[in-house]
Amino acid sequence: MNADLGSPRELTGLQRRRALYQPELPPCLQGTRVRVEFGESTTSIDPKCADIVAQAFPQTFGQKLVHFLEPNSMASDTQVIKEQPPIRVGVLFSGRQSPGGHNVIWGIYDAMKARNPHNVLLGFVGGTEGLFAKETMEITNDVLSSYKNQGGFDLLGRTVDQIRTKEQVNAAMSTCCDLSLDGLIIIGGVTSNSDAAQLAETFAKHNCKTKVIGVPVTLSGDLKNQFVETTVGFDTVCKVNSQLISNVCLDAVSAGKYYYFVRLMGGKASHVAFECALQSHPNMVILGEEVALSKLTLMEIINKICDGVEVRAAQGKYHGVLVIPEGLIESIPEMYALMQEINNLHINNVTEDEIPSQLSPWAAALFKFLPPFIRRELVLHQESDNSAQLSQIDTEQLLAHLVEAEMKRRTKEGNYKGRKFSSVCHFFGSQARGSLPSNFDSNYAYVLGHICVQIVATGLNGYMATVTNLKDSTNKWRCAAVPLTAMMSVRRHLRGPGAVPIGRPVIHPSPIDLKAESYAVLREKASSFLLDDFYRTPGGIQFEGPGANTKPITLTIEDQDYLGDIEILQDYLDKVRTILKPGCSREILKAAISSMASVNDVLKVMSAPLHAELPLYHFN
Repeated sequence: MNADLGSPRELTGLQRRRALYQPELPPCLQGTRVRVEFGESTTSIDPKCADIVAQAFPQTFGQKLVHFLEPNSMASDTQVIKEQPPIRVGVLFSGRQSPGGHNVIWGIYDAMKARNPHNVLLGFVGGTEGLFAKETMEITNDVLSSYKNQGGFDLLGRTVDQIRTKEQVNAAMSTCCDLSLDGLIIIGGVTSNSDAAQLAETFAKHNCKTKVIGVPVTLSGDLKNQFVETTVGFDTVCKVNSQLISNVCLDAVSAGKYYYFVRLMGGKASHVAFECALQSHPNMVILGEEVALSKLTLMEIINKICDGVEVRAAQGKYHGVLVIPEGLIESIPEMYALMQEINNLHINNVTEDEIPSQLSPWAAALFKFLPPFIRRELVLHQESDNSAQLSQIDTEQLLAHLVEAEMKRRTKEGNYKGRKFSSVCHFFGSQARGSLPSNFDSNYAYVLGHICVQIVATGLNGYMATVTNLKDSTNKWRCAAVPLTAMMSVRRHLRGPGAVPIGRPVIHPSPIDLKAESYAVLREKASSFLLDDFYRTPGGIQFEGPGANTKPITLTIEDQDYLGDIEILQDYLDKVRTILKPGCSREILKAAISSMASVNDVLKVMSAPLHAELPLYHFN
């Protein structure tokens, strides 16, 4: 393990000032007493998968939604968490570093010490490998002092980000038992929280007292569903990347002769590219979700980009900025099929050098068509979740290469009479991962840390700490614990009536909702972005003054307060129960039966699994 992990940092003036920032807490977490309210039992996100998830997770499926509230009026289904005997909790980073991760640990520490000064928080040094090897350090205020509101994961570090095999799970359970941990908190994204769910199930099966809790921390923002509005780090990463993109936009319009192809880190989904496009207004943005639903081929994408270049050239503009997500290449049908073949060969232990000769004829033909640098990158060894190394595939250079070839062809044939096309390529990846977290991410992470402690104190296993109503001020945030199994589903092999779920239940990355209001805003502005150089300069992250508390645009546009809506529904149901007490008139009873029957029919149809594709949204 790296001996420097957890060592005191030498902070700059800005870092010292940020270390003094005290994150805000919602009212329910500000005191030493918290009211816990148990809601209804949960199901899975996809109704068709509920039985499969239940079979795979018999110990932890169907657990209740839990709300953490201010300890005021008491109800029969609530309890108050008071000071209890000392507890021991372990925490680790499992996933790519994301701004704000350290504040989760800070929040855990403060909440534990507020409950009982003798509580012990152990950090696993080196992520999951540190967990297996029992490599720990005790988290103290002195240790935390130079990591508060700081970027990176270098307090504890991370390694393989995997707790999946029988040996790994058994090693994790052995560590938790040997250290007598009451709770194990795993900080990470979709893969890490899926592993946390499996670990919780195994612990429950073997009567291990350790409660496993997940925290949604990932820069890609793809751990998103009814309960999780956004992830820790997404806001900061988008702010940093948007500043870089806006700088590139101003450079492009100043020189007037280059097209900048910018690829953004963010995994399979396009959330980072989407948010950055709304913040910086590049001329073009291609979202993987659009390409997948429209089934655009590689050359169709190239032609659309070239058409945009021609339209701008007609206005005397020979510059521009194109933004793409790193997952775009997997959204292109023929590239996805090629990558699946390569993936299967990797699974069968075919070496990188031998893969080209083992491809099917059509895949070999496509592989040969691609530039040499892309061929080398496509056969690289896989990530820990057996997926392609998207960050290592220079999709932006592939597009620039093919666009240049197509523009030469159009020029030769006399269809394009403008200046020579020239491009510059960028990949913005790790540049943003270690950034000082924004105020929003600092607050959000710190609150999640506090919630984790309440989950342990309530004795909940297999839950994720969540906050909703995030677009509002901190004092209106809703804090809860949601069963990890409620976020799980099983991928279907094919779409259509005959599709059947395959594989094991996991939490899947959430794609952009192309029916959402935020997407409609982007499409409405697309023509202006393309033609008018409507560049926006958000500047660097602001920590004080105007702009310090801005939040992601996609978060503020959408109405996502799922827990708030559940409360509204519960209020209506309570009112109905009050009206329909035994002794009410027959007319009222009949009206209620008729209305409930209609509501039941509508909800039954809406809850049925979707067999058709989502509406088709074209790139242009």
